Amino acid sequence: MSENLIIGIVRDALYTALKIAGPILIVSILIGLIISIFQATTQIQEQTLTFVPKLIGIAGVGLVLSSFMLHTLVAFTERIFELIIKIST
Repeated sequence: MSENLIIGIVRDALYTALKIAGPILIVSILIGLIISIFQATTQIQEQTLTFVPKLIGIAGVGLVLSSFMLHTLVAFTERIFELIIKIST
């Protein structure tokens, strides 16, 4: 195995992880920011206030983008298995 191949595999794995986790993280950050602005303006300092909206937002994104995430993971797994077959032969 060459250095370039390993770097390519790691780059592909990181890119795939970002594609899968990115939408969920972005929604979570945006909801947290909106709730934080609301808490700052109303001076409600309840720590559990952000939990339910984030949970609902993350569940919604998960339901909407689940097929995209599954297809991305399957494609990555197929690429890894193809590389294993190429290396072993």
